[in-house]
Amino acid sequence: MTPGPAKPLHPEGDRASAVQTFMRGQASAMIELLTDLARIESPSDDPAAIAPVFDRLGAELRAVGWVDRRIRGRQTGGLLVAWPTDRVRHRPFQLVVGHCDTVWPIGTTAQMPVDIVGDEVRGPGVFDMKAGLVQVVFALRALRTLEIDLPATPVVLVSSDEETGSPESKRTIVRLARRAARAFVLEPAYGPHGKLKTARKAVGQFEIVIRGKAAHAGLNPTEGVSAVLELSHQIQRLFALNDPENGISVNVGTIDGGVRANVVAAEVRAHVDVRVPTKQAARALEEAIRALRPVAPQSTIEIRGGFQHPPLEASPRNRALWRRAERIGRALGLSLEQASVGGASDGNTISQYTATLDGLGAVGDGAHAAHEHVIASALPSRAALLALLLAAPLEGDEA
Repeated sequence: MTPGPAKPLHPEGDRASAVQTFMRGQASAMIELLTDLARIESPSDDPAAIAPVFDRLGAELRAVGWVDRRIRGRQTGGLLVAWPTDRVRHRPFQLVVGHCDTVWPIGTTAQMPVDIVGDEVRGPGVFDMKAGLVQVVFALRALRTLEIDLPATPVVLVSSDEETGSPESKRTIVRLARRAARAFVLEPAYGPHGKLKTARKAVGQFEIVIRGKAAHAGLNPTEGVSAVLELSHQIQRLFALNDPENGISVNVGTIDGGVRANVVAAEVRAHVDVRVPTKQAARALEEAIRALRPVAPQSTIEIRGGFQHPPLEASPRNRALWRRAERIGRALGLSLEQASVGGASDGNTISQYTATLDGLGAVGDGAHAAHEHVIASALPSRAALLALLLAAPLEGDEA
């Protein structure tokens, strides 16, 4: 994707028009590739199911002059990393990131078939996020066909464990993010207007383990120390940490423990999900959780877990990348908007090391839901946006 000096076929003023015209001519092909990928079911917990998706993506990338490499996973389907065959060594590179795993088990398409209804492409995984992968393929195809020179070599990274928190791919993601000039994440856009995601909250998972003392609830209840009672006090303290006005949420999602109703519970545990917008808020909230102390002196509290995903914050370099996307959007006739969301992606991690723009994927709705779908007519313009971002100068991204 680095063919040398830019050719005079597409001066800067005409580039957006040329890319947009090309993409419109590829609309049917984009839908065809999307439906093909969606029919290859690829749940995160089935490593063997990932290979056929990588096979298809690899073939599409090789068709535009790219080389793809597989990184084998130990417990996952691994990763696919790809770059242009004519890349110039030691030249800056820019990351293009996505994932091919879905939350849907094998067999879902029997009850939730991949289908085209009006302007919607429906089916498991189309929105989150196989349409984003389609946009990557066609953005690269446009850049190659139109012979547009790039300021940095694109490196595509597709993982297969994002839906489970990227336990194996994170190491490779961090290694590449540390060196990348910037990164574009093809997670789905937000809302019906397809907002780009310029901020994501930090996400933490904590386990609160309470230990008391067992006793017979009928014969000698006063000899027991109820872990359930102690947990009830701690749950109230946890919910008191919620601060909606400042974007802080604390939710005790599940509770388990005890033996039976006629036994004073000796041990119970609660699983807690926390979301905060900044690193500072994450530190403060974690300190507050770890500072919990028992109400009953004979009870003990053990705090496990922590923050798995740092926040993607609206840092100066991320804001600069957003402003560039906004300008390119106007050239394409798109009125782009931005959003801050509570869910995490690999963009949270990547943003700790380089300028990052997330939510560049498909416009649609229903991630992880039965009505999952993509707006087909939006695919060409979103792929054009990515192509033009990859072609944009690096200068200004550091602001």
